[in-house]
Amino acid sequence: MKMTKMNIKNLFLGLILVGTAGFMNAQTTQTDTATTTATATTQAGNPTIDGLKKQIETNPKDTDALAKLATAYQEASDWTNAVDTWKKISALLPDWAPSYYSQAYAYQAAKDDANAKLSYEKYIATVKPEEVEQNKKNLAYAYFYIAFAEQQSDPAKAKEHIAKSIQYDPTNQDAVKLSKALNS
Repeated sequence: MKMTKMNIKNLFLGLILVGTAGFMNAQTTQTDTATTTATATTQAGNPTIDGLKKQIETNPKDTDALAKLATAYQEASDWTNAVDTWKKISALLPDWAPSYYSQAYAYQAAKDDANAKLSYEKYIATVKPEEVEQNKKNLAYAYFYIAFAEQQSDPAKAKEHIAKSIQYDPTNQDAVKLSKALNS
């Protein structure tokens, strides 16, 4: 069972890493009325989503199918169902950090900043020391998001987070600008 769980984690990690570039670009993109339209389309019936839901009905613990379903919901801009599905994965694999990052991404896209911040914090806390190198870009973004969210309420904490963000990705110009603003 441990070997299967490890292989599933590696598969998910691969899926997340492949999609990271798209996620990073999408994180800075404004969502609009397309979200409402896409959600309505999803509810009307999406063959991919419908097929995955049937597969999951047969095996509710199929984390591979759940990850594909969560990704399909994200592609359809159905953020509520994406979050719910990522939460199911987190419950099944509580120490698998990418599920928390994906939850944060979906919350952020849904403009639920408080839960996005909490999920990014959970992601940071869940990344294992041996996984830091392969997660540097995502860690940098998570720290940046938290710093941005805390800049008004806790400037000292925001400075700590932005310093970590820049440590992981010194090329992120948004983080550099925020650092300068916080430290001026």
